[in-house]
Amino acid sequence: MAAGSPLAVPTTQKTKHSRPSLKSSTPSVTGKAKNSPAAQGAQNVSVKEGAPETIQVTASRRDLLGRAGTASEGSLTAREIQLRPVYRVGQILEAVPGLVVTSHSGEGKANQFLLRGFNLDHGTDLASFIDDMPVNGVSNAHGQGYTDLNFLIPEVLAGVDYTKGPFHADIGDFGVAGSDHMKLADDIPRQISLSAGTMGDYRAYIGSTTHFSNTGRWVNAFNISHSDGPWKYPDNARSIRALSRYTYGSAKNGFDLTGMFYRGQWRATNDQPLDAYHEGLIGRYGSLDPTDGGFSERYSLSGHYHLARDNWKWVTSAFAVHDRLTLWNNFTHYLDDPVNGDQQQQDETRTTVGGSSVYTRQDHVGLVRTETRIGVQGRYDILYVDRRHTRQRVTLANCPSSLEATIPYTCNADNINLGSVGLFVQNTTHWLPWLRMIVGLREDYQGGTDENLVDNSLTQKHQWLFQPKGSLVFGPWKKTELYLSGGRGFHSNDFRSVSGSYTSDEFTKGSVKVPLMTSAVSGEVGVRTTPFSHLHLQAAAFIIDFDSELSYDGDAGVTSPGPASRRQGVEFSAQYNPFTWLEFNTDLSFAKARYRGHNLSSYGIDGAYVTNAPNFVWSFGVMVDRGPWYGGLQVRWLGGYPLIEDNSLRSSGYQEVNMNLGYRFNKKIKLEASVFNVFNTRAYAAQYAYDYRLTPTAAVQTGATGHPLEPISARLAVTADF
Repeated sequence: MAAGSPLAVPTTQKTKHSRPSLKSSTPSVTGKAKNSPAAQGAQNVSVKEGAPETIQVTASRRDLLGRAGTASEGSLTAREIQLRPVYRVGQILEAVPGLVVTSHSGEGKANQFLLRGFNLDHGTDLASFIDDMPVNGVSNAHGQGYTDLNFLIPEVLAGVDYTKGPFHADIGDFGVAGSDHMKLADDIPRQISLSAGTMGDYRAYIGSTTHFSNTGRWVNAFNISHSDGPWKYPDNARSIRALSRYTYGSAKNGFDLTGMFYRGQWRATNDQPLDAYHEGLIGRYGSLDPTDGGFSERYSLSGHYHLARDNWKWVTSAFAVHDRLTLWNNFTHYLDDPVNGDQQQQDETRTTVGGSSVYTRQDHVGLVRTETRIGVQGRYDILYVDRRHTRQRVTLANCPSSLEATIPYTCNADNINLGSVGLFVQNTTHWLPWLRMIVGLREDYQGGTDENLVDNSLTQKHQWLFQPKGSLVFGPWKKTELYLSGGRGFHSNDFRSVSGSYTSDEFTKGSVKVPLMTSAVSGEVGVRTTPFSHLHLQAAAFIIDFDSELSYDGDAGVTSPGPASRRQGVEFSAQYNPFTWLEFNTDLSFAKARYRGHNLSSYGIDGAYVTNAPNFVWSFGVMVDRGPWYGGLQVRWLGGYPLIEDNSLRSSGYQEVNMNLGYRFNKKIKLEASVFNVFNTRAYAAQYAYDYRLTPTAAVQTGATGHPLEPISARLAVTADF
């Protein structure tokens, strides 16, 4: 989108208005994210041709001093993933400093993400990748940028590289708040694991690596799981996951091919009106509509080919993904239909193909050392999405929440074809031993068609967007570097909102002009230092400006424009390793999110507070790995946030403590116990504000809704190598 575009969509608001330590010889961390920014800056590892590549993990977070392009980027090793207590698979990403991963619905649905003063809903403005394959779903049935990580098998993850801010030229769509690049392992142990928990949690896993004489490795993993949760109507969440991955060659020359499969289905206790609790209509873990839930299925095939010589390397990747999604949600209960209720069914069938090709070259011009990266990325999505009015998952003929529903049994239905291409170049020049400059340029194109199956209209749209980015890095002096970064980024908008393929009680079709891509401008200044041995510190201050906010409610299909906004904040992270077997870490983040301008009332907003935007996140962790004992303790505090724009209705946030402890009986057998919400905190994991009607005869109310934090629970796992 060109500068000055009328609307921006920085987030989806659900409201109407290292150092050596923790040594491990586990060979499951030999994976590489070929194109992630942190990986590009990471230290080179020499690999013997013709032998399996094995890297010994010696840090929970890699020390990027002298290599990082920004103060806030980082790289997490597999060991941190293994030692952190994790209630649900998506919370693996909570190892990213300042990132909160929670849930407002059932275990099979995509998680909620919060970072840098954004409520990212199910993934908007957080670009997620698994082995360079994008996870975010464009024009998803439930919400733009929908990021479902439930297909992941934790045992096959080799680490996570992360960035914050739109400062890297190789990151495009959804990367304004940050990005995460999950790496798959090229080698894992031959292992079987069984676990059970106090909330109907059962899990079985088996994985192995087969080595071939031609340097090939074949990784296979399979996982089934079940969970009920504390809910009056159990989730009965069942899932199957499988992965098969073949790698050939070395880190310099070779290829890999990966296939993944996932299927899950569940019942969901969504966030419920607090008035329903207070009036005794439901208990704390009850639901006004126990038939909410969903089904999800995903198949993918992806691969890389990489070739390198003394001063250059070339990495190309390709992927194909097919997925299906069905969700049943009832957030307003009897507001629109006092007879049948407001449950909606959202369906999606999608096929995505794409890939990337990146050429990197290192040169010397006199005493000046440079590295240049040139790349192209692309994807094409073919999808069908619809929305239907249901009662207990049975489709009804009417659709009271949509003025467009002129045919029975369908509120909205669209066939969407959407393509995108990103071209980028980034140069890093070491002008002096204490000064390096990073300059990046990126151009994105998006275009597609939306066939509205309700009114038989066809809309075509396309757009180009230019994004300059860059950083200045001063140092290192006495193991200290200073960073100054700036850049423009964007995220795409739901194509249905771009085409106007809907109507509501607030807008007529086509009256809301929405671009395909909305841009943001951000700046960051920070420091990375090791003031004394064993202590690593990172700090950053940031600002993010959007021309205009756009709130899209995927649950109701309502889109409304908003005024300009600004987010300002500071972040601090520290890791202390007094011994090689012990680490303490802490992350602290403050953010202020406000609307800007003097015309807020023209948008129907009576306050300057950006709803659902957290202003404070703190975490503290301990990781131990000594002899037969290992484990982790994690404390997280999510601060309060406004639920409506005048800040008169707020969430108080929550605090939670999780821990795990394991014992290795020998080299082949280990036992691990995990306890979640150790102090049994009674709080809400997610809160919103809605208009709703609690019963068919009740008056319309506006109030807070909440999804309770799960009470204290425990799991026990036994793992055996074979």
